[in-house]
Amino acid sequence: MASVVSDPNGYHRVVFKGLDGQRRPIRLGKCSEKDAITVANHVEEIINAAVLDRPLARATAEWLSKMTPKMEAKFVKVGLIHPRDEAESIKLAEFLDAYLLRRSDVKPGTAVFYGHTKRNLIDVFGADRPLGSITPADGDDFRRHLQTQVADSSPAKKGEKPATKKALAAATVARRCSLARTFFKDAVRRKLIAENPFDDVVGGPSHNSARQRFIDHAIIAKVIDACPNAEWRLLVALSRFGGVRVPSEPCSMKWRDIDWSGNRMTVHSPKTEHHTGKAERVVPIFPELRPYLDEVFAAASNGFEQTVNLDDWLLPTFRRVAAESGNWRGVNLRTQFEKIIKRAGVSPWPRLWHNLRASRQTELEDQFPSHVVCAWLGNSEAIARKHYLQVREVDFQKAARIPARGTPASGGFETHGVTTNAKTPGNPRVLALNVGDTGFEPVTSTV
Repeated sequence: MASVVSDPNGYHRVVFKGLDGQRRPIRLGKCSEKDAITVANHVEEIINAAVLDRPLARATAEWLSKMTPKMEAKFVKVGLIHPRDEAESIKLAEFLDAYLLRRSDVKPGTAVFYGHTKRNLIDVFGADRPLGSITPADGDDFRRHLQTQVADSSPAKKGEKPATKKALAAATVARRCSLARTFFKDAVRRKLIAENPFDDVVGGPSHNSARQRFIDHAIIAKVIDACPNAEWRLLVALSRFGGVRVPSEPCSMKWRDIDWSGNRMTVHSPKTEHHTGKAERVVPIFPELRPYLDEVFAAASNGFEQTVNLDDWLLPTFRRVAAESGNWRGVNLRTQFEKIIKRAGVSPWPRLWHNLRASRQTELEDQFPSHVVCAWLGNSEAIARKHYLQVREVDFQKAARIPARGTPASGGFETHGVTTNAKTPGNPRVLALNVGDTGFEPVTSTV
């Protein structure tokens, strides 16, 4: 807690305990007690924001940006802030490169996403823009740029047609603004800047429901029939009926992960392995999935005549391609899967693999508690509600067959006469009220 100490002759100082537990003074010189209290409040806010790992209050951030060089030197001396010229000397590209270099903990796919946001920031502000000169208004400009730019603006190569330009989806804009906020939060934590220019930047909804599709059993049966081999059939079945993440999870499975007697399988999750207890999960071998698993096992074991090596990969072809390319993106399943879908006479749906997994979660939620389904699919109930669960046509059909509460079993309303609508005489107005034999007015003892 920062406190004000009054010295003789109108001199004041602010005394505070730093993050290291040491008490330090900031000598303000001759000033009013009110001004000294203002300084103490801002000091306390700087310390609290650091302790709680949150952004500075806007009032404190603005106060810091306007402080005199003399006062700035005092704050730098006690370790509350870095020199302003230090932030001015650090260029945006330099900071982003250093940040991404430190983030060796992220997965290759996440690193690609980080690279997209870095490119957007440099496109808008320039590689040599001083880090400390980017303001909240600049953050708003960045969001507007993303909302109006196109996803592929690179010029076409010689002899090729120009690329089709598609505007960035609202969810993509939201995710990139959120990541920009994360980048600059690191700069605040390192005391390179006083405030995060993206704190109040809202990119829009992070979920696009228009890209959701429920893939029913009839459609997926056609697609599986069009698959070129047993491995492809199992891969699609694992996604649609096992709810696994493609390609990382099925390509990480070995035959030792299949518990035939227990009718369950262990799914390894490279995406979530850095979270405690999320490296793997156990999933039932659902009846719809079992035939495709049997088919691949029979091929691997020479028609069940010999036992497979438990250390062999479940999907060796895909695993080999991933190993050769060095990452899961190199498997290039999307392009091949689109061709299979078209060969099946089906129109490709958005988010090909995600919607198969989402369709499975939507189905299972009808039969099992949500926490059980989430444990099987490896996500949370909040994420499932936001990104996975869908309203299907069958839900409407089921609702239409359920009689309304308090109505006859036929499902219709018990009506008591038809009147004419005064505004539209040709349209009858049904009075769907169960009023009994006493009419509309209640029976009272005073009548």
